[in-house]
Amino acid sequence: MDVTRRGVLIGALAGGGLALGYVLRPRTYPLPLEGGADDTSFDAWIRIGGDGMVTVAVPDLEMGQGVTTLIPQIVAKELGADWRMVAVEPAPPSPLYANLPLAARWADMWLPTMPGLAADPDSMLARRLAENEGFVVAADGMSVAAYEASARAAAATVRALLCMAAADRWDVRWEECEAQQGVVLHGKHRLGFGELAQEAAGFDPPSVPPLRAGAMAEDPARFPPGGKLDYPRLDLPAKASGSWNFAGDVRLPGMVFAAIRHGPIGDSTLGSFDPKAAKGLPGMLGLVKGKRWLAAVAQDWWTAERALADIKPGFRTASAADSGRIEEVLDKALRTGIAEVFLDAGDPDEFLSSDFSLARRYGVAPALHAQLETASATARFTDGKLELWLACQAPEAARRGVADALGMSRRDVVIYPMPAGGSFDRLLEYDHAIEAALIARETGKPVQLTGSRWQEHVAGKPRTPVSAVMAARTSAQGDLIGWKARLALPATAREFGARTFGGKSARGALAQGSGADMLAMEGTVPPYAIEHMRIEQVPAAINLPTGRLRGNAHGYGAFFTECFIDELARKAKREPLGYRMALLGNDLRLAACLQRVAALAQWGGGADSSGQGLACHRIERMGRTGRIAVIVTARRDESGVKVDRISAVADLGRVINADIARQQIEGGLIFGMGLALGCSTAYAQGLPMTGRLGALGLPLLADCPEIEVEFMSGDADPADPGELGVVAVAPAIANALYSATGLRFRRLPLLAEEL
Repeated sequence: MDVTRRGVLIGALAGGGLALGYVLRPRTYPLPLEGGADDTSFDAWIRIGGDGMVTVAVPDLEMGQGVTTLIPQIVAKELGADWRMVAVEPAPPSPLYANLPLAARWADMWLPTMPGLAADPDSMLARRLAENEGFVVAADGMSVAAYEASARAAAATVRALLCMAAADRWDVRWEECEAQQGVVLHGKHRLGFGELAQEAAGFDPPSVPPLRAGAMAEDPARFPPGGKLDYPRLDLPAKASGSWNFAGDVRLPGMVFAAIRHGPIGDSTLGSFDPKAAKGLPGMLGLVKGKRWLAAVAQDWWTAERALADIKPGFRTASAADSGRIEEVLDKALRTGIAEVFLDAGDPDEFLSSDFSLARRYGVAPALHAQLETASATARFTDGKLELWLACQAPEAARRGVADALGMSRRDVVIYPMPAGGSFDRLLEYDHAIEAALIARETGKPVQLTGSRWQEHVAGKPRTPVSAVMAARTSAQGDLIGWKARLALPATAREFGARTFGGKSARGALAQGSGADMLAMEGTVPPYAIEHMRIEQVPAAINLPTGRLRGNAHGYGAFFTECFIDELARKAKREPLGYRMALLGNDLRLAACLQRVAALAQWGGGADSSGQGLACHRIERMGRTGRIAVIVTARRDESGVKVDRISAVADLGRVINADIARQQIEGGLIFGMGLALGCSTAYAQGLPMTGRLGALGLPLLADCPEIEVEFMSGDADPADPGELGVVAVAPAIANALYSATGLRFRRLPLLAEEL
């Protein structure tokens, strides 16, 4: 087998070593990063222009999390590029970007018949399967874990090639050359990247990428809020000027616009409607029927939306989603259902069979994504080819789903990835892409489909509702001996997998809701050292399709755990911080977060009426661990709950970009406030009872508290900050409200029991 320069470079792209990548990857994969006549594409990550501009491909959806800065930053540091001369380009779906760590985490979802084959991201078979399936998915904060090593290896290789080209001109050894700030240096000699790129492409790369001594890292203490940054966000100038284009900004020649009405949640089919009711609307072009939906097409979106309001399409619905019925199913499952044991430790049969010192019932209602930009897709169908402009967290899954729905070859479906104005995992679903494609085929025109906020609530898949009983056995002194958590919920992650990767309909995927689900329970394991423990799931088949949402199982798991641990501390008449510290001998770094946040917030012990509440949590994913401790000061007022201050200390290991990490923690805290105080709906006759964004109880700018965030120093593999704040703030608010009012709220959203 001949190892060519191009083959070796391509081998560096996904998942570690150059040679290993080459052996496992067929050479027929085309390079996704192409340029103009003056550009040189070295691999699937890096392109260098004649002007010295370095363009970095980013395979994951930019949805505000900063991935379009983090990956280029890693490349720039390793390559020695000038940050002012670095650009970013969204990469089309390609097996070259297979997300192996996430594929391993989600093996039970996308490969349910033999998940063990893909559970190890380093296995050869898992790599091949993930590449063949085009497993390019942005979720669970796994982008850095998936791409840092590959991007570094590619950048180090290109740096070596540039040095070889320069050394050849200067007649020196290439190892003696250095690359920094976009130029290659040797003594008094200097040449820019743009001058060397085409020559560099002709050299053979070193067998091992010559990585720099240290991976990309920033000390957060060097970058206080508002301070000068070494690597400011690449997307910030365009977003500030309004020139950053989102999915809804796409405009094509001859494009028309579509609005849509979906049937109620349940087994719905389109019934009768009167097309004559919209006949007189100027700009109205026609209607397109689906089995469970009706779309109106017009010269502008508002006319299409008005047409549907006038037409009032009817639907026939069986087994409609109903909150009362859902609560009955969860309650029955919790009381009498047969449980699947998720975790056993110690001797739970002996210590947790009866005689609990404290037992409490908790619950969460379905939680909505409430992203600022509703789902939007633009489709153009010409000459048997379909083009799609959309923001999607799983673009290859969307491509496959659209091709199957239209009876096309996947090769005839082209996706142009667009950034999103927030997603929170809503855009892991691609139902809107299928609908836009069908409408474009029927109308024969380019079509942009955008859902209204009301339809977003109908078509979106909320985070699952959960009912739980938390129970504990303590000593006479209040020391925690045994812990039991019993949760009733559907197999929501497996349901999502059957829908997104298995091609099942929303109704068909509900059949997955009757079994155990590891990912639906992963956030329920407390971070504390408890000798005897049992955590169990009672599968419950509810008539509501559910999906992923930022924080996922950690969102309700942290709420149950941290509220209950607070109740145990109060029952034992112990100070809540000290009670937790006594249980954290197995995690000294989380204990350090608690100590530091106590000093930051001037913790007063959570005494009665202080309004201070405490919570901490740990998220472990594929060998990377993120920790956070949060103290909230909150109170009741005439409008409900007022959060005055949030203090947080996070331990992310090695921090790549301190400013983005702080943004993600702060944004997560605000998002978590929304989940704690609203962002939910009840269902009646298959329809959500909340249709407007303003009715969701989301925090307004005036509601945002003073927020202070600090980071622990560390050199462990970087953990993602995006979900830590989301999951920890809700229990901290609940505990703060108990301190302020003496009332214990055990259901999300908080105050729901009063309503």
